[in-house]
Amino acid sequence: MNRLQYEKSPYLLQHADNPVDWYPWGEEAFRIAKELDKPIFLSIGYATCHWCHVMEHESFEDPEVARLMNQTFINIKVDREERPDIDELYMTVAQLLTGRGGWPLTIMMGPDQRPFFAATYIPKESRYGRPGMLELIPRVAEVWNTRREEASSSSESILQALQNVSRSHSAGNLLDQSILKRTYEALAEQFDEPNGGFGSSPKFPSPHTFLFLLRYWYRSGEEQALVMVEKTLTAMRRGGIFDHVGYGFHRYSTDARWRVPHFEKMLYDQALLAVAYVETYQATCKDFFADTAREIITYVLRDMSTPEGGFASAEDADSEGEEGRFYTWSYEELSAALKLAELDELEELYDLSPEGNYQEEATGKQTGRNILYMRSDDDPSRRDEQTPLGLSDSIRAKLIRHRQARIRPLKDDKILTSWNGLMIAALARAGGILQESRYIEAAEKAAEFIWKRLRTAGGRLLHRYRGGEAMIPGYATDYAYLIWGMLELYEATFDSTYLRRAAELMELFIEDFWDETGGGGFFLTADEAEKLLIRQRNDTDGALPSAGSVALLDLIRLGRMLQNRDYEDRAAALIRSTSRLVETSPLAFTFLLSAVDFQIGPSFEVVITGDPSAEDTKGLVRSLRGEFVPNKVLLFRPAGEAQPDIAELAPFTRFQVGIDGKATVYVCRDYACELPITTGEEMLRLLQSNRARTLENRN
Repeated sequence: MNRLQYEKSPYLLQHADNPVDWYPWGEEAFRIAKELDKPIFLSIGYATCHWCHVMEHESFEDPEVARLMNQTFINIKVDREERPDIDELYMTVAQLLTGRGGWPLTIMMGPDQRPFFAATYIPKESRYGRPGMLELIPRVAEVWNTRREEASSSSESILQALQNVSRSHSAGNLLDQSILKRTYEALAEQFDEPNGGFGSSPKFPSPHTFLFLLRYWYRSGEEQALVMVEKTLTAMRRGGIFDHVGYGFHRYSTDARWRVPHFEKMLYDQALLAVAYVETYQATCKDFFADTAREIITYVLRDMSTPEGGFASAEDADSEGEEGRFYTWSYEELSAALKLAELDELEELYDLSPEGNYQEEATGKQTGRNILYMRSDDDPSRRDEQTPLGLSDSIRAKLIRHRQARIRPLKDDKILTSWNGLMIAALARAGGILQESRYIEAAEKAAEFIWKRLRTAGGRLLHRYRGGEAMIPGYATDYAYLIWGMLELYEATFDSTYLRRAAELMELFIEDFWDETGGGGFFLTADEAEKLLIRQRNDTDGALPSAGSVALLDLIRLGRMLQNRDYEDRAAALIRSTSRLVETSPLAFTFLLSAVDFQIGPSFEVVITGDPSAEDTKGLVRSLRGEFVPNKVLLFRPAGEAQPDIAELAPFTRFQVGIDGKATVYVCRDYACELPITTGEEMLRLLQSNRARTLENRN
């Protein structure tokens, strides 16, 4: 066993018995590299990464490769989910050097952490024109020992390029509606009309793109924006990227038709897709989208909940040494699990074959196994409400029982503050809209766990919890995502504790992470965090919305809720500091542009006052939650309290009281409120009136 045996990360523990003499990232590894004058082999991955497993089995478990690595390098393993700062830095290096990135990420660098080589997966032996480990390592050793200046020159060029990237933020102009239109047009140009999604294969869900399109549709009345969302979300739910037996979405589709997934399941995908489906339900009133959101949450609460109350990070793609083994079916297995009539029913809905419909991604060979995806002529979003989305409950129960006998893929059970923040936000939002109190209760339980177990004595967030240990100073994503979760919990429960916690976290976030040099915005790491080659910002929306994008929406919402002009000024500064980048590559900022849509307005502060247990109060809240009005904040002032907590937090609510003992609504813009009203119809008319005028002028 190497040094990784003492770590908590499931990914690092997977490599603890490799013959490679792995070190965790830390001072010891860099000190020994300097003493022995050796370069560093840095390998970055995560526990549920398929190609990370492949490289481990081929190379890191191989005695010959391990001997060469130990002889040439000091070898360091990093879990990208534990250390996103290290991953983001060296992923930028890989993209600068090779034009692409991915995991496993392989970096070779000097003891001073300056890289001179980058790659992703490297095979053991050379093939397809790619050098293998057995050939590459001796070459690197020869350059390091006899031509060191070549490596040094490469490192210097890379460092200069990194510094240029870090200086790309500068004060520009505020963004206006024209950038929203340009982004929509770019998405429409890339839209895959027959299959849904954008571009060709592989296809990633990118839920924040759907959130942007919903807001653009609401603002502009452009029906094609809503069509793109509905078509893609429907195709995904029908496709093999969705687990039709156990629910939840796999990571991405390797083909253009959403049929053949990469089988790992990530917590953040479930969270963001649940939000996308539930908002699409609000916008369309189609139960299909609400039911899909419920299925996602069913999977998370059943399979991803931890005993402590938080949520695990991911489930692997591989089991029994094979990708997708847990999720795919031979025809014989289906025949054994089901009666003949049930098998016929299954074949009516799903595109199955006795030979199997699943080909290996790498070789193209038929596996003899079937992925469950619905036939192309069966669109569940247009089916009768009484008809199941796919499998009947009885068939699903039989397939689940059959599947439970298999070896389940590895679950990465570490609890990340950031991803839990996203799941808290999703559960709270879905719980309110779908009137599912148990979702809200699960969100509250997770929030309480994070608040009690993943903070320092000074109230600052920690990033990771596993095995009773909370470690690693929080990143910008931890603060931005958890603040989002707290805001959603406040609007779902009207418990001012969550609003107060969101404000406390925002103050610490600004104090420790604010970027004065770049004109505004947030660094990925805190002022006191470990210093890497450069201090980075996280502003580009990738598989996850960036810390900067979510923080922008947090600042705007908190600014409106608390009547805090400083937050709104900082939101404007953040937009200015990224505006030049957004203008250049708008599709890399779709979540940020959803926040910009809110900032441009029109937007509303809605205050409901009344008895929280009274039916008229509940009716007003239900009316508001049932309507898609994205750019609003909601506050609740309980009746009968002279000085309620919310009046201290949000001073503009101090004088908003009920009329004639009835639940009452105040619809405000910039804290200037319309006359109080007492019916849901009047409230929605006021909220929709600005949109109606905008669409009328457009037409």
